[in-house]
Amino acid sequence: MWGGEEEGQPLLGPAPAVCAASRLYRRRWLILAVFSLLGFMQGLLWNSWGPIQNSAKQALGFSTLDITLLVLWGPIGFLPCFLFMWLMDKKGLRLSVVLTALLMMTGALLRCIPIDNQTVKKWLIHTGQLLNGFAGPIIVNAPPFLSTTWFPPDQRATATAIGSLFNYFGAACAFLLGPLIVPAPNGTMPLLTASNRHVDFMKGRIQALLYAEFGVTALLLVVLTVYFPSQPPLPPSIAAASQRLNYRSSICRLLGNFRFLMVALASAMPLGIFAGWSGVLDVILTPLKVSQVDAGWIGFWSTIGGCVVGILIARFADFFRGMLKLILLLLFSGATLSSAWVALTCFNGVTHLPVTPATLYTSCILVGVFITSSIPFFFELFVETVYPVPEGITCGFVTFLSNVFMGLLLMFLAFYHTDVYWLNWCLTASCLFSLLLILLFKESYDRLYLDVLVSV
Repeated sequence: MWGGEEEGQPLLGPAPAVCAASRLYRRRWLILAVFSLLGFMQGLLWNSWGPIQNSAKQALGFSTLDITLLVLWGPIGFLPCFLFMWLMDKKGLRLSVVLTALLMMTGALLRCIPIDNQTVKKWLIHTGQLLNGFAGPIIVNAPPFLSTTWFPPDQRATATAIGSLFNYFGAACAFLLGPLIVPAPNGTMPLLTASNRHVDFMKGRIQALLYAEFGVTALLLVVLTVYFPSQPPLPPSIAAASQRLNYRSSICRLLGNFRFLMVALASAMPLGIFAGWSGVLDVILTPLKVSQVDAGWIGFWSTIGGCVVGILIARFADFFRGMLKLILLLLFSGATLSSAWVALTCFNGVTHLPVTPATLYTSCILVGVFITSSIPFFFELFVETVYPVPEGITCGFVTFLSNVFMGLLLMFLAFYHTDVYWLNWCLTASCLFSLLLILLFKESYDRLYLDVLVSV
């Protein structure tokens, strides 16, 4: 197998027309690390304001609508998703990733411009968050393309997991970094009666946080500009060197492939609904006397757990290839059971189940762990199912669909928000529906078979 050859040495074996020689380069781990850090920062910038929303309201005069919009700019940034996928398909990784870093750096710069006019400051921050949202399509969809371009078959799942889950890891770390740097307001006093000294101190710490985030994104832009090649001189595998379909043919292939549409729906529906459910988790748990801080910690640990579990399982999947369907079946069996546990716990007025902090926290965290860790395995299964459609186009189609589901859920929530327990049952139903689709899905590994058969 290609992955078993010595690092940095040419890979010996048959030389088909698509690839006269293959080679592994140790620099692939450096390239993956830099891209993962970029994804980490994009998630961190996107979630900068939620964990410090009370401080931002007093120090910067933000309203609840402002905080909501600052979060929504992330999903809105996926509207031109297909344009970015076309760019990655036509121009490759380097231009796409450098442009992504430039959008992030420009957005971070706008957010930290020191200006006293609160109205102008708000517009600058909102514009900066939107630019960071535009960086999302490449950050989310490029990992499978990067792993195929630089990594051998027995390391692709691991590389995809690291590249995709670090974005979620950054969003989770915002729950720690923001409150660590920015102090909470004094009690619940409004801005006009709050201590001017404390307000100025909070404003200064928010500015320091924005400066720090800008500094890191600027440094990453410099590093990526200096060195981030689109591809290695020689490909790591036969599949990496093979000819792919063009953009138009790829879209037609995706829309006409029933098996792909089945697994795309199995991924997009629960991931989109889970994203919307997570965004209002504090509202769901408030009747159970769970504070906003505790709800934030639940979101943090569920995301961290999902990242760790996803990477560990991905390494296992690389050793025992061809098991993506089995892994997803196990993960969504756990997601269905844990989400049903949450729904029944929150509905304890009818079921009379005992509600304790341990059971509530455990069930909510398990939901996040099972669903979040499934992301890289769905990505790999998409690519294998519709190969030779380019990886970025395939994953971009599904992430766009996922954001559509999240938007529809939030729109429905805006009209029916008196009782939000239905969200728990909606999440459970989506996980169960996904589990059934995965069970009926007939898996194939066209990309993997190409590498294995040619290398034998």
